[in-house]
Amino acid sequence: MTAGDNVSRTEMNVVIGTKQTMKAVELGRAYEVFVAQDADPRMVSKIIQLCEQRNVKLTLVDTMRNLGKTCGIEVGAAMAAAVEE
Repeated sequence: MTAGDNVSRTEMNVVIGTKQTMKAVELGRAYEVFVAQDADPRMVSKIIQLCEQRNVKLTLVDTMRNLGKTCGIEVGAAMAAAVEE
């Protein structure tokens, strides 16, 4: 699965990166989180646990590079979240 299969910046509001994604989930703004399978396992385990606690849909994508590209940035992204406006 690639990031492009699930998230498109033109289709939804997205926050990118670990801190912003964690914050969006904690504040109840995120309705889906995308996590790169090659991201640091310590970061990934925290967001997975938080998503389970908050009942936020979690989608794994293949690489940080593809997730970043899909989100419209030139660098890799460990995670991103689709958020309410």
